[in-house]
Amino acid sequence: MPPDEIAPLRSTIPRGPQQPPHEIAPLRSTIPRGPQQPPHEIAPLRSTIPRGPQQPPHEIAPLRSTIPRGPQQPPHEIAPLRSTIPRGPQQPPRVVILDYGSGNLRSAERALARAGGDVTVTADLSAAADADGLVVPGVGAYAACMAGVEALDAGPVIAERVAAGRPVLGICVGMQILFEYGEERGVVTKGLGLLPGGVTRLPAERVPHMGWNEVQAAPDSMLFAGLPTGTRFYFVHSYAAFGAGPGVTTCTHEEPFVAAVERGPLSATQFHPEKSGDAGAALLRNWVTSLG
Repeated sequence: MPPDEIAPLRSTIPRGPQQPPHEIAPLRSTIPRGPQQPPHEIAPLRSTIPRGPQQPPHEIAPLRSTIPRGPQQPPHEIAPLRSTIPRGPQQPPRVVILDYGSGNLRSAERALARAGGDVTVTADLSAAADADGLVVPGVGAYAACMAGVEALDAGPVIAERVAAGRPVLGICVGMQILFEYGEERGVVTKGLGLLPGGVTRLPAERVPHMGWNEVQAAPDSMLFAGLPTGTRFYFVHSYAAFGAGPGVTTCTHEEPFVAAVERGPLSATQFHPEKSGDAGAALLRNWVTSLG
């Protein structure tokens, strides 16, 4: 053995017969085996839960609802839920006052807003077509108002609304241009033709007709609903339409003339409701409410 070489260790564990060195014999189970049972097999557990009559083993009886049933209600039916979300107030009708360069725009805007409308003053024809209600104002000369409407090309929009049953309200000269024509100082100007007849000078000694006057409302009028007979409105004009018929409200200034017209979706007043105090406010409120 060379110097400093350590001899390999030899095991001192005694070897069993026919056993290789250091081989450990496999362990044998000491658990006793039951009869007809393979080694180490654990017998299945048997339930100790008592069985009810005519009930299969371990079957759990279905749960029965203890909720009392209302009359004519099937078992377990849950009544439909009702929304508890509060509803917001109804949106006000959208009202457009057509700005074609004529009319008491701001006073009409304020009056219609107080009547409950969501009011816009605009020359936008798309807005005029889409609004819940369209107001056509007007002051001054018939020919000048028609020129403004034609310059804006608003005539077809007004006519299409009426044909489609969409509400339109004309005020003062805005009412007059709805007729077939207007004659002023010998000049005849073509109107929109949505109402029959024409507009001519008042046959009176005192012209213009200016101030408060009573009207005779048409039977079953929507505009004058709730207003007493003889209610007074504010007028300022020298020309008017004449005639009578269904939906026509009249006023007399020496001679009767048309004070208001209601024909389906088309309404119009010769007087100024925005300047007519409580009576005018009630009339505008009736019209705005009808847009709902």
